[in-house]
Amino acid sequence: MNNIRQISVFVENKQGRLSAIIKILKDNGINIRAISIADTKDFGILRLIVSDPDLACEKLREEKCTVTITDVVAIEIPDELGMLSSVMDILAKEKVNVEYMYAFLSKSNNKASIILRVDDNVKAGEAFKQSGVIQLTEKNICEL
Repeated sequence: MNNIRQISVFVENKQGRLSAIIKILKDNGINIRAISIADTKDFGILRLIVSDPDLACEKLREEKCTVTITDVVAIEIPDELGMLSSVMDILAKEKVNVEYMYAFLSKSNNKASIILRVDDNVKAGEAFKQSGVIQLTEKNICEL
């Protein structure tokens, strides 16, 4: 099973707060490989796949940020019509619930990389393996 460590940062919905968090990462040589933010009127949850999750957490916590690490699954699929639907069918067949996901494209290899938070990483990983879906590692993502 190739879990990816995602960091989640609680972000107050205030001017400059997101910029400050991103600057902490930059100043510590931490490269952002994937990013998503879900917000409400007062706060957001910033989800990141970074080059060094442990260092990111350490440096963000030093700056009084609330940070957690969550294991997520990352896959790579061809950037073609219907491929995401096929992946969702695989998970539905195995009764794996998707809590959230986000994706990014690589035009250099015409692939889509998808980060998935599911209710059962092991079951999802096994289903992907049996179906021939490529699972990514943290190293794979950092090399993209």
